[in-house]
Amino acid sequence: MPLLGKLLRRFRAGEDRSPLAGPEYAGAETIDVTSPAFTNDGAIPQKHAGKGVGDNVSPALQWTGVPADTKQLVLMMDDLDVPMPKPLMHTIAVLEPHIGGLAEGELKPGTTGVRLVNAFGDTYVGPRPIPGHGPHHYRFLVFALDQTVPDSIVGHGALLSAIAGHVLARGVLTGTYER
Repeated sequence: MPLLGKLLRRFRAGEDRSPLAGPEYAGAETIDVTSPAFTNDGAIPQKHAGKGVGDNVSPALQWTGVPADTKQLVLMMDDLDVPMPKPLMHTIAVLEPHIGGLAEGELKPGTTGVRLVNAFGDTYVGPRPIPGHGPHHYRFLVFALDQTVPDSIVGHGALLSAIAGHVLARGVLTGTYER
């Protein structure tokens, strides 16, 4: 087991330290998020892991239960177990409200109806935890919003501010990855 991962094993951000745990991001938990690649709390295949570990190909995702009056969707992927003060945002995308899912590899620039917001990068960034740190939990969260996200929003801090208090519904699919 690599020494750095072992030394940092007890340090984990945790869900309670996520900015998404605040009441301004709460909404009815009515959106059901699934993937043919892994089950909820199941292992994310190596194909979907980050550069240097896997192929860094986004998994296929589907969701249902989006309220009819949704103006925009936001998809976020974060790592709850990173040894930092708060979870690390890997990928953020603003989606058109009629989109009910993304095929494998579609979470990238140029996909119709998808606008990526700079988080850890401006494209899909797959799991790549510290070797020996233990299993990491990666959440794929879908938020249904009552307003659109302005095109001028390009960073994750501004996006979090823009969606605060505008969440109609949300859903989450959690996968794990360990090196």
